[in-house]
Amino acid sequence: MRASLIQIAVDPDESVDSRRRRAAALVREQSGADLVVLPELWPTGAFAYDLFAAEAEPLVGGPTYEVMAEAAADAGVWLHAGSIVERGAGFDGPLYNTSLVFSPAGELTRTYRKIHRFGFDKGEAVMMAAGAELVTVPLPEATLGLATCYDLRFPELFRGLVDAGADVLVIPAGWPERRRAHWTLLARARAVENQSYVLAVGTAGTHADVRQAGHSIAVDPWGEVLAEAGSGEQVLTVDLDLTGLGVTREQFPALKDRVLGLAEPRR
Repeated sequence: MRASLIQIAVDPDESVDSRRRRAAALVREQSGADLVVLPELWPTGAFAYDLFAAEAEPLVGGPTYEVMAEAAADAGVWLHAGSIVERGAGFDGPLYNTSLVFSPAGELTRTYRKIHRFGFDKGEAVMMAAGAELVTVPLPEATLGLATCYDLRFPELFRGLVDAGADVLVIPAGWPERRRAHWTLLARARAVENQSYVLAVGTAGTHADVRQAGHSIAVDPWGEVLAEAGSGEQVLTVDLDLTGLGVTREQFPALKDRVLGLAEPRR
């Protein structure tokens, strides 16, 4: 399976509409890929909290939905369009950090509302409602498991996705430069412990004066880095050997040796 990771730059001087058009053009350029992935909240910037309410979109029919559906169909690819600020039902409905996945026909096939919201009682953590469902996406070549940015720090979420059949873990993010070492470390850890491919796609540029890490990364089930971007806007294209993944799980069957349901520790 060929995957293209689009590490788009977020420039506060560029309009959201302009960035949508530019991202759609980048998607169309990946017509030879099977799967294309964009980062978290790339229309607004993950730290541009003052734009969240004004730029919030309905789940279906909003401006990002429309341009991404068309781009997926034009390129003939499965498109994980990163995430948007979703406005829930009603004029004053809750906000969600919601990922959109389109089929090669441009049809919305899955959505994922981010479960772990970042901010420690500030920012996203108080402005957005939490998702509550694990989401997998069956593709012809593989099953994707969906997570977003801060979710990367919570291994139990990924184990749940693997138990649900995921073998490629897809993680769009708006990860800050000052914690870039954690980004690559955690991406490799999630790959090794779940014997799965990890596609972790960040943004370049700056969100509300928060410098972004970039360094999107593709990791194989042994934790080996297949490709890693730099700090600027870049497209990574990698080929994933899903047959090899099955061999890895057979030759080193660690997942079956998990011990579940342990007793509570003595106090």
